[in-house]
Amino acid sequence: MHKYPQDFPKATKNPHIMEKFGDRRTDNYFWLRDRENPQVIDYLKQENAYTEKVMAPVKELQEQIFQEMKSRIKEDDSSYPAKMGPYTYSTRFEKGAQYPLFVRTKIGSDKEEILLNEPELSKGHTYYDTTGPRISPNDMMMAYGEDTVGRRFYDIHFVDLKTGKKLPNVIEKATGNLVWADDNETVFFAQQNPETLRSEKIYRYNLKTQKKELVYHEKDETFSCYVLKSLSRKYIYITSQATLTSEVHYLPANKPQDAFKVFAPRQRELEYAVNDDGQQFYITTNKDAKNYRVMTAKPGHTAVADWKELIAHRQDTYISDVTVFKHYLVLDIRRNGLTEIEIRDIHGNNPFTIPFSDQSFMAGVGDNREFDTEWLRYEYESMRLPPSVYDFNLKSHEQILRKTREVPNFDPNKYRTERVFITARDGVKVPVSLLMKKDFRADATAPMLVYGYGSYGANMDPWFSSSFFSLVDRGFVFAKAHIRGGSEMGREWYDTGRTKKKMNTFYDFIDVTEGLLKQQYAKKGHVYAMGGSAGGLLMGAVMNLRPELYNGVVAQVPFVDVITTMLDESIPLTTGEYDEWGNPNEQEAYDYIRTYSPYDNVKDQKYPNVLVTTGLHDSQVQYWEPAKWVSKLRDHNKGDSVILLKTDMEAGHGGASGRFDALKDTSIEFAFILQMDDRK
Repeated sequence: MHKYPQDFPKATKNPHIMEKFGDRRTDNYFWLRDRENPQVIDYLKQENAYTEKVMAPVKELQEQIFQEMKSRIKEDDSSYPAKMGPYTYSTRFEKGAQYPLFVRTKIGSDKEEILLNEPELSKGHTYYDTTGPRISPNDMMMAYGEDTVGRRFYDIHFVDLKTGKKLPNVIEKATGNLVWADDNETVFFAQQNPETLRSEKIYRYNLKTQKKELVYHEKDETFSCYVLKSLSRKYIYITSQATLTSEVHYLPANKPQDAFKVFAPRQRELEYAVNDDGQQFYITTNKDAKNYRVMTAKPGHTAVADWKELIAHRQDTYISDVTVFKHYLVLDIRRNGLTEIEIRDIHGNNPFTIPFSDQSFMAGVGDNREFDTEWLRYEYESMRLPPSVYDFNLKSHEQILRKTREVPNFDPNKYRTERVFITARDGVKVPVSLLMKKDFRADATAPMLVYGYGSYGANMDPWFSSSFFSLVDRGFVFAKAHIRGGSEMGREWYDTGRTKKKMNTFYDFIDVTEGLLKQQYAKKGHVYAMGGSAGGLLMGAVMNLRPELYNGVVAQVPFVDVITTMLDESIPLTTGEYDEWGNPNEQEAYDYIRTYSPYDNVKDQKYPNVLVTTGLHDSQVQYWEPAKWVSKLRDHNKGDSVILLKTDMEAGHGGASGRFDALKDTSIEFAFILQMDDRK
């Protein structure tokens, strides 16, 4: 292990005392939260300079990795067109462009119409993101939102596609969630709270009158709301969602001036989502069904008591989504930790599951925009196979491969994937997806990167990412740990990894790492861990619990100051997360979070090498959490490991916006891991 320069910037200590339930916490770096303070900006810049200095020896390696990753991107790539009405829609990149063109072509014509020219629109902006085009029912008007800062506030613009002219109408600072009513002049859109960023209001806006009216205000701070239109296009829905509870309001799409009606009033811990075939409603719900079941209801009779079961609850099958076509139901399901696609007729009968051959894969319903069709579009990929788009005939079960993403300079046959189950300390078996070279032998000589998330019921499925081959080609095993807190193994998997069972998430990650070492997938002292956002919280907790297990940790935009953030209701997205982490205003929850909150549990010990990344404009995890944590880690670190902070001064939670700029972030992270492992 090389000695690295330890002349890191030292943030001023300015003790800030916080007390609750008799517990006194001192935060020396609380002052870093003042974004407007020039000293804060100066400090972040000093940290960037220090990171650059420490990583100077691998500057060339970083560039090499960037070029490798870039070479695996087809520069003039395009999506396979999706049919909607008389047009097909797709996106395509031109060579060298960071951003795509959104285009459409009239069926029967070969004349392409450019809807959104992002390379042109992004000029003069260091960050640029759009919602993509939102097309009116008569195909003649387009709405789109654009964000030039990275805080996910979109300004919505309108274009008359007949003339190609942009209208003067602009809706400012919306979420980008928008649907058209059938009259082609009314849109419904969501707006977030300017401070907490919670999506809380739905407005009706008329393009001709320019009248904007509030139609729904979600006042409960633990809920967020959004608006959507069904595939049948018969109804517009407002869904209000908390972690464990939902409520839906609905409106016929051809009556935009009517008032939304509540579908079924909210009940604590009752979750439901509504869809329709124009005749009746299909409800996916956890009512007496932990893994969800599908029920139906008739218009005018939508109360819970009126729901009738169509597809029963199954102990071994988690229903994550249902797509309703005119004559078929298509279910996204999970069984034994893997995603599958189940097809039934509209009456819920004749189930058929599309068969797949890989050990570890990811499959899901794709871009379907037509309601009355026999063709389902779905997508399939694995950690070694790039995403493929298939069209599947729901009647004959015929299957057509439409497109496999081209990955230049890449041969999937050089690699293999494995799926293993590691038994955690409480006897639960945790699935792990592994990617390695084809000739890999488990003889305890390889370095390994373990990746995890484990929060919000979100799944870290074994999807394809061309970046990781830069590590695998250098002998690394890449392990994706499907730990509790996600929903990979069903709803129970999520419930046993949140609030008072959150420690399971951290223990699972540690136990998976130890299990893989025991099975000789990696060499002790050459194991690395990576996670972002709530996965960064995972990194922080694991480092406090077992710092010696990892030689290096990459924590991307990490949520590490859990108690302080969860007690501050002015911080974005706090109140909506009490069912995820617990509400620290209640002593039992406070005491439990206190046991794992990474920032509060930093102690005198030898920490691994750490690279922490953040974005100054991050809307999900504020930049000061990573900044404070790095300073505190250094205060307590008893070894000579290197602890680095890299702040993107232009970007938000998702990092850089261009497709090549985003690779630069990854190349820095990989160069750091290889630097710590003394590898080129």
